[in-house]
Formats: sequence, C-alpha cells, structure tokens
Amino acid sequence: MKNDLLTLKNEALKELETLAESADIEQLQQEYLGRKGRFTLLLKRIPELPKEERPAIGKLANQAKEELRKAFRAATDALTAKAEAEISVFDVTLPGRRPPLGHVHPITQTTEEICRIFVTLGFRVVQGPEVELDYYNFEALNMPKDHPARDMQDTFYVSDNVVLRTHTSPMQIRIMENQPPPVSIIAPGKAYRPDSDISHTPMFHQVEGLLVDQGVSFGDLKGTLTTFVHQMFGAYTDLRFRPSFFPFTEPSAEVDIRCVVCRGKGCRVCSHTGWLEILGSGMVDPELYRVVGYDPESISGFAFGMGVERIAMLKSGLDDIRLFFENDIRFLKQF
Repeated sequence: MKNDLLTLKNEALKELETLAESADIEQLQQEYLGRKGRFTLLLKRIPELPKEERPAIGKLANQAKEELRKAFRAATDALTAKAEAEISVFDVTLPGRRPPLGHVHPITQTTEEICRIFVTLGFRVVQGPEVELDYYNFEALNMPKDHPARDMQDTFYVSDNVVLRTHTSPMQIRIMENQPPPVSIIAPGKAYRPDSDISHTPMFHQVEGLLVDQGVSFGDLKGTLTTFVHQMFGAYTDLRFRPSFFPFTEPSAEVDIRCVVCRGKGCRVCSHTGWLEILGSGMVDPELYRVVGYDPESISGFAFGMGVERIAMLKSGLDDIRLFFENDIRFLKQF
C-alpha cells in the first residue's frame, strides 16, 4: 500500500508538469482526487489493512493527498499569474462595449397590442389575483359545484375553496360588485388549466372583456369584435360568429377568422376548414347581474375572452405554443 501511494503521487506530479491549460489541470485533479479518482479509490482500501498498519498508512496517505492538492493549486495560480502578465495595457479612452439588451417577449407584445386596441375603444384595463376563490372563479359565474362545465376548466386547487384561476373572467364579478353600471373593462393576465400539448400549456395568458350599460345589444358585441379583428389582423380579414356555449353568457358565440395561413383554402393549421377560432363571446347571462345586485331588466352587456398565445401564434404563423416558453434566444430574437 505504501509503495502504491508513493507511485500514484509521483505519477500525478509528473503528469502535472506537462500541462499548460487550466482546464487540463482541473481534469487531472478530478482524475486523481475526485470522488471516483484513482487516489480516492486507493484510500478506500485502507480499512482492509491490518490494524497495526492503518495509522502509519493513513498518515502517509493524508500527507500525499495534501501534497497533491498544493501542487494542483500552485500550478493553477502560476497559469493565472502568467495570463495576467500577458494582458496588454488597456486604453481607458476607448469607447466601452455595451452589453446586449433584451426586448419585450412576444406574448407581452401581443397583450399590449390587444390592450391598446380596446383602450382606444373606451375600455379600461384592470387586473386581479391569480390565486382566486372558488366563488369568483366558478360559482358567481353561473357554475355551481355540481355544474358539468367545471370539467372543461378543472384547475389546480390550493384548497377546497381556493384555486389558481382558470380564466380572467372572475374580474367581471369583482368589478361589478364594486361599481355600478356603466362598466367597460378588459382584464389581461395569467390563467391555469391542467393541459399540456402543442396548443395548450398549464399556464397561459388571457384577455377578458366586459361591457355593461343600458341598451347594449349583440350588434354592439359584433361591431366591437369586428373592429378588434380588423385592427389586429388587417382590415380585409373575414370573420364569423358561430353559436357556442358558455355558462356565464347567453346567447354565446365563438369568433372565427379566415385562416391567415391558407387564406381560406384549407390547410393543416385550420384543419382544412379555412377558419381559425380566436375567441369566445356572448351576452352576459342575467343571472350574473343578480349575483352582483344589478337590475337585469334595465341593463344589458356583453363579454368576451381570448387566449393571448393563440393570437400570437396566428399573427406569427407558429404551430406549437410551447415555443413561447422554451426561452430559446434564437426564437425570441425573431420578434
């Protein structure tokens, strides 16, 4: 064992003398002194020696190990000193190098553009909590605890009555509870649902809209959303309203636009239908007015909601939502 220790130490020192790069020195140190290094494995054999030999061999092993550590440290310090000595004198009068700057994420860009359009139409931007009470997320929006519509939005539960919100729609109730009509708001923010594939992520961004006043009709809803579509996707973009169901609006409609990829001819992106769904909308169900203390006989209104990632994908021609969240700088630089 004694001879093995000395031989191994001498081999390491001899090999160290031939190295001229810090990375090579580090690699050699790991080869001998790392957790699975040659020297470390040899030390693990000491307990196998007779008891009377262990103290002397252990002392010798510690001395050899410390000698190697000092040699590696000295070699690294020598290389560092040499590199510093070779650095040329820096001219402080030269202009500095600016660090590269990032820019606004495409999801944030899309959210800001959506908000800008609706603000010009008279809407006010509001925000609310992402950790929400079950009451605001479901019950007050006409989805009691046994309502089957909850299955489509089953979310992450903090407790029996606290959830990560599945949409930004709770802001409808929160605002109407604290403000008499008229109400005209949009609520951008994060929402959460347990979905994950090329078109869904467990966390996504949504913009909810609500307008309540006297005499609001479905025609006002169509006019507002038509203006939005034309400003977001271009003045000649065709759109259609397709009957649908949402627990908190009646009647309800999905809004589709002519496929931005194939221009309505049919392709993989639009499932060969020529149309792409972009948002859901409808007239506010009178039951919501009763919840917040409004008179459903004297006022009316509409609501709509859209996924920001969906809008961003359509504007950029992407077919995989996960690209927005992979933080690949090569992808993000394109926006």
